[in-house]
Parts: sequence; structure tokens; C-alpha cells
Amino acid sequence: MKVDVLLGLQWGDEGKGKIVDVLTPKYDIIARFQGGPNAGHTLEFNGIKHVLHTIPSGIFRENTLNIVGNGVVIDPVIFKKEINALAELGVDVKSNLVLSKKAHLILPTHRLLDAASEKAKGKEKIGSTLKGIGPTYMDKTGRNGLRIGDISEVYFLEKYKTLKQKHLSLLAQFEFDTSELDAMEKTWLAAAEELKKLKHIDSEHELNNAMKTGKAVLAEGAQGSLLDIDFGSYPFVTSSNTVCAGACTGLGIAPNRIGEVFGIFKAYCTRVGSGPFPTELFDDDGELMQKEGNEFGATTGRPRRCGWIDLPALKYACMINGVTKLIMMKADVLSCFDNIKVCTHYNYKGEEISHFPYDVAESLVSPIYEELPGWKQDLTGITDLDNLPIQLISYVEFLEKELELPITIISVGPNRSQTIHRDKALA
Repeated sequence: MKVDVLLGLQWGDEGKGKIVDVLTPKYDIIARFQGGPNAGHTLEFNGIKHVLHTIPSGIFRENTLNIVGNGVVIDPVIFKKEINALAELGVDVKSNLVLSKKAHLILPTHRLLDAASEKAKGKEKIGSTLKGIGPTYMDKTGRNGLRIGDISEVYFLEKYKTLKQKHLSLLAQFEFDTSELDAMEKTWLAAAEELKKLKHIDSEHELNNAMKTGKAVLAEGAQGSLLDIDFGSYPFVTSSNTVCAGACTGLGIAPNRIGEVFGIFKAYCTRVGSGPFPTELFDDDGELMQKEGNEFGATTGRPRRCGWIDLPALKYACMINGVTKLIMMKADVLSCFDNIKVCTHYNYKGEEISHFPYDVAESLVSPIYEELPGWKQDLTGITDLDNLPIQLISYVEFLEKELELPITIISVGPNRSQTIHRDKALA
């Protein structure tokens, strides 16, 4: 068996959580491979709406093992809150949730460092979620980090205090207020104790042994490809590899064990925080998209910037991920438009190009659009492919031709049931 990968192709918020939940019945294991509580994966079903931040999106399906991989960074306080919220819904995470011993821990001082760094940047800030993600990955690469496997060791508190002191020295240079640290630390240490109650595993062995025995595995990504630390719109990116290659390093899977790569994208584009956004709208259309799509961050609550779909960026994301199947989300949001624009090329420094260049700053890039007829029909109650409006099918076929990949699922609403399958093998 091979590991299938599901990831976002834009700037995050594409709807990965919903689709993982939809596809989970076909898999024995769901494994998160990067990111941390900066993610917000929203699931809706049976009258329930729930947002997950670190726990894999297969947690609501019985008989599915959920693994938090080594590439993930974990804040014990947020993780404990997630567990408690799931318990209120009757989900016993101890039976189907395990943590990689090699996953790194977010300390209270990581969060303070994140806030201090962002404050120091002033107008140049990148739009961090202030969850301590960046500083934690910095300690990971700096070989100073604390990991899940350290929690149960006798040296844990000593190692924690050493790292905290390093952080306090840095915070002193920022002249940043640390008066809340004692309270934060007390809550954090109590939550870290709670993490001991979960099973900690060598996840790379668990996953490779599972493949040997024929179990089906889906790797779940967070954020989006255009936020990748190497291939995204740097420096306005996240601190991990959000692309398919991140599943290999974030789970201990060899590249030749990757199977299908599901790429998820919205029928339009959104972005949270700072950074370039070639197709961003500043007019009534952008406001209407934001309102109809309820475009506010699941983790931060911040309003998302909105714009038309960007094919040069989408082609780029498909290329670097080796996408095999596409999934289009939020088709229902575009029902309010008479006509729909598609960015097919850029005007880049006075030249027409169709690729995603090194720098997509507004001063260098302007979008070139084609216009297609809208469908002006409520899609949210449609359950059958044959009942979709012809204009939507034409839009889908136009995108398939441009991207040279099949769109296998069309989402027409946030609920698990509002999912139209064009590939019966995924139904």
C-alpha cells in the first residue's frame, strides 16, 4: 500500500478538514504531517460544527487511527482544550489518537517570542497567528527543541528550564513584557502532564508497518502550498513545508511510497494576513465573496482577503506537489455572481506570462482575466451531479483543461453531505 496525501493548493483555508472527514471511511489511518495550532480545520455534520487545530480530521470516524506526526508542533494547552471539546461531543480520543514522540512542543515563551518578533517588525509584520509556531520550528532547526518523547523523561523539567532561560534572554533584548509568563507556565505544565495520558509512538515505524500490512493511510496537510517556507510567497509564509514533500519528512515516509495526491482549492482565492495576492479584490465583488463565503479565519477570526481564482499560482502548486486529483471547494459561494473571472496569465514587468514568478508583489504583477458566465443558482441543496447547472460544469471543465488534471469532487456547502462526487471511486 502507498500513502495518499491531501493538501491545500492556495494560501490555506481551502476546506481540507471537511474533505478529510469525507474521505476517512476509505482509510485506516489519518496522519497530520506539519504545522500546529495555527491550522483551523472545520467539520460540519449531523448538526455539529467543530474546528480542529492540531488533531487530525479523521477523529470523528470510529475505527480510524489518528496520528500527529513528527513534523507537527504541539501546544499542550491548546491540545488539551481540543481533547476536552471532543469529549463533550462524546469522542474518546484515547482510543484512536496517538502522538509521535518526535513532534516538537510549543512552550509559553515561544508564544511570547512570536508576539515580540511580530511587534518589532511594525508595518513589515507577516501576519503571524501568534501561536508560537515560528519560534518552535526555529528551536527545532537550532537543535534546542523539546519533544513529546521528552515529557516522560526525568530530565524534562531541567531541559524545559534551560530552554526557557534562553528565551527570556531574547525577550529581554526585545524589552517585551513577560509578566504573564508565570500563569502561562503553570497552565502549560499541567497540560503537558495530561499529554502523558495519550499514547506516544515511533510514528515512522507505525506508518511503515501499517503499509506493509495493507492498511490505507491518508496524510493530512495544514495551511496551503503558497505558504510553504521554500516555495510560498516568502517571507509571508508559514514555518514548515506544506507541500507534498513535507509528508515524507513529517511522517517518515519514503518518496516512492506516495500514492494519490489530492489537491484542494477554492473556486476563488482567499488569504489571511499580509503578503502578495495578485487577484485580490478591493471592490463590491470582494466584499460579496467575503460575506457569502463567511471568510473569517477559523483559528484567528480575522477577515480573509478575497479574489478571483488564480491559475498561474494553481498550476504552480499542482506542479510542485505532483497533484493527481483536484477537489474544488465553495462552488456555492460564486452563485451570487452574474459572471466569473479567471486569472489565466499575469502581466509581469510588462510581459505576459503564465507561470508563478519569484516575486508576485503588486508592483510587479497584475492579473489578466478571462470571463465566464455564472450559474446564479443555489447549489447547497443539490446532491446529484446531473443536477448541477451547465454553467458550473463549463467552469469546471475550463479549469480542468487549463490545469490538465481532473476535478474529482465539487463541494457545494460546508456540511459533510454537501459533496458532489465526479469520481465514483471516492464516493
